Amino acid sequence: MRSALLAGLAAGLLLHAGESASRLVAFPGKAPTLDGVLSRGEWDDATQFYGTTGWTHTFNSVKLPKDLSVHGYVKHDGHRLYFAFDVTDDVLYGIDTPRWLPKENPKANELTPDGYPWFGDEVELLINGSNHWVGAETAAGNSTSWQMVANLTKSRLGGVGTGGLLEGEPRDNTRAWSTYRRWIVEHHQEAVAKVKTTGKGYIVEWAVDFNPCIEISPGRYWSPEMGDRIVGLNIAVGDLDEPEKGAGMFANFNHEDWFAGGKNTRTQLRQWGTLTLMSGRKTPAAVAPKTPAHRSSPTRTSRR
Repeated sequence: MRSALLAGLAAGLLLHAGESASRLVAFPGKAPTLDGVLSRGEWDDATQFYGTTGWTHTFNSVKLPKDLSVHGYVKHDGHRLYFAFDVTDDVLYGIDTPRWLPKENPKANELTPDGYPWFGDEVELLINGSNHWVGAETAAGNSTSWQMVANLTKSRLGGVGTGGLLEGEPRDNTRAWSTYRRWIVEHHQEAVAKVKTTGKGYIVEWAVDFNPCIEISPGRYWSPEMGDRIVGLNIAVGDLDEPEKGAGMFANFNHEDWFAGGKNTRTQLRQWGTLTLMSGRKTPAAVAPKTPAHRSSPTRTSRR
């Protein structure tokens, strides 16, 4: 199994150097079964990565791995990009706790743009297909750059009570919301989120069609025939416990930890890390530590 950050290889392939040192590499592998179970051998051909140690925390910092940590996997089969997240979390919102609502938004669990898709225990995936930006812009909400949510206790296709995929940000952009919904309904993106059968926490397995979800240049979606390509990447893991654990934080969140970016700038494209899409199986020249590094940047604006 490969280490999380193949730094020497990724640095050599870099197309647009961003401000983050966080990098992952996705090699070709076998398509997994999206069932919320990490079956034996299913992800052996994937790159592995670990968090939340070394990641950027938005709210309370994580003190113990049993409170919030993640063992992740990434690969592709030439047609779809696959992620798996094995999340350790000692308290699951809406399962170990009531489905309480924050004072900031009593509609937080509505499956509309008025709700908070990321409210709950969740993983967010952010992709910038061209790995290009102009200034401090965030995800456009289309095939060039997007931010979507896999929530443990609500989903577009299953409703409140069933984990899975939800529309993400910018949720106030009707065109983005419509695009995200279409991707979910037409299964261009699929995610299953289930409570672990052993241990505390949950599993997310997520698939993304390269076409129409990862546009590397106008009208061109990545395929192995194009060769190795670097795209922008960020990942967030959110942890909602009892309200008192998040006292003083926005919406009483306990934790929200990010693979790359500054505390209040982590959704800006320029702050994201990178994911190298490998056209074939290549042996890296160097292997970096398993825990992604990150570099904080000056605080500016925040999504929430």
